[in-house]
Amino acid sequence: MAKLKKRYICQECGYESPRWMGKCPECDQWNTMVEEVTNPKKAYGNFGGTIINRPLTLKEVTIEKEERFSTGMEELNRVLGGGVVPGSLILIGGDPGIGKSTILLQISSQLSTSKLKVLYVSGEESLKQIKLRAQRLDTNSDSLYILAETNMPIIERSIEEMQPDVIMIDSIQTMYQPDITSAPGSVSQVREITGQLMHVAKEKGIATFIVGHVTKQGSIAGPRVLEHMVDTVLYFEGERHHTYRILRAVKNRFGSTNEIGIFEMKEKGLEEVKNPSEMLLSGRPIGSPGSIVIPCLEGTRPVLIELQALVSTTNFGMPRRMATGIDYNRVVLLLAIMEKRLGMQLQNQDAYVNIIGGLKIDEPALDLGVIIAIASSFRNIEVDPTLVAIGEVGLTGEVRSVQFIEKRLMEAKKMGFKKCLIPKSNMKGLAIKDIEIVGVENLSEALQWIF
Repeated sequence: MAKLKKRYICQECGYESPRWMGKCPECDQWNTMVEEVTNPKKAYGNFGGTIINRPLTLKEVTIEKEERFSTGMEELNRVLGGGVVPGSLILIGGDPGIGKSTILLQISSQLSTSKLKVLYVSGEESLKQIKLRAQRLDTNSDSLYILAETNMPIIERSIEEMQPDVIMIDSIQTMYQPDITSAPGSVSQVREITGQLMHVAKEKGIATFIVGHVTKQGSIAGPRVLEHMVDTVLYFEGERHHTYRILRAVKNRFGSTNEIGIFEMKEKGLEEVKNPSEMLLSGRPIGSPGSIVIPCLEGTRPVLIELQALVSTTNFGMPRRMATGIDYNRVVLLLAIMEKRLGMQLQNQDAYVNIIGGLKIDEPALDLGVIIAIASSFRNIEVDPTLVAIGEVGLTGEVRSVQFIEKRLMEAKKMGFKKCLIPKSNMKGLAIKDIEIVGVENLSEALQWIF
């Protein structure tokens, strides 16, 4: 029998040490080193079975068209890159109550109705609890099998007997391998279980969805290697007390990581939002200073967002800056540009910038809209409600060009906007009717045209 080894493992980053330490030298977290007793590691290579691998030249490797099957949800297909690839390992993370288990059961229902055999394994709910949630979601299929189990050998035996097309694991932190003495959810358990699921998925060509819990910092709990082992990492964003949810890919070996899917949580589960621009602009105030609409691009999809700014005189020696949905440092930089290039005295003003709807946008094309919103609130003058603005702003106050300008303008036109302020360098070759397009070279020219 192999000798058991004792070691101390950081539960935040997975750092291993032969002795206990109060502070992890890798992630600098305190009191995260936990003693674990483990067996020698197993090997999970040779996904093809018993055939011994040999090196091949690049010309010898043949590929076929990537087979995908639809999840039945267009928003999810978009985020995954067109559908689910057989044999892929997909990790879904998000805050508690955000809707991870709900979307997993909805995906299972959609796939089972398309003649695919689905095994839903839950370590957090009993069979009756899953049945009650399935009734609420109107889920009832003969091809959907549910299993309430956390013991990995039993789960593997069920997979071997059933030979499903898709496996759902809810969640990875509740599963355990009896050979490892550490508690479920520990670094060793999560690494071992993920390795076994990866072996099953690749060897048998079974698409596997895994739910992962997140830490207080917003990252998926467990070792960082978990995100490296899987093929796709999806994050659910949004406030659980609000109805809208955003599904974003942060890693995808089979598609782009720029796409997002937008859902709305309703009584019967998550529903796709077909027109996110209309959703994000609903309830927009008319005639209020500090509000402007900006056409952004999320992957290949143009989205109109409402950005609001509030500027008020500070009561303290140091003015307060706050940004929600946009990079804080970018807002501070733009405020400095406004003071230097436009002569606005903002050093004694509190400034708050917010993107409505819970979206997080990091493209520099928001710069011009942010400055216009702040100037509108500072001067207490409203912006034309039929106007959209877009452009990157340099440190000298120039307005620089942005990509895919026609796609952005067409979305603004579709939503009924009549005027658009864009960089002058983007004016070449534009031929869009029924919308007034104005090109500007710098901030002074832009604000003079608006106000």
